[in-house]
Amino acid sequence: MVKGLGTLDELFEAITLIETQKFVHFPSILISTEYWSGLIDWIKKKMINERNISPADLDIFNVVDSADEAVTVIDEFYKKYDIIKPNF
Repeated sequence: MVKGLGTLDELFEAITLIETQKFVHFPSILISTEYWSGLIDWIKKKMINERNISPADLDIFNVVDSADEAVTVIDEFYKKYDIIKPNF
């Protein structure tokens, strides 16, 4: 699994578009709590504490540790909508 600056760019672009309501909310899932925990801790300690983002912005994405957990997040997301369903 490749995770680099491009991944961070894509992550922040996607969650910014969702947060600013420029794009519809969709399941944004980060795999590996161990890998992403440092970034998430920094976001909480710096960005939220300095009021650059809202604590609710952390609800825009999910951090999971397995494909099964990711599928559960996706299923739960789409259960909220009667019209919108994944096409797979």
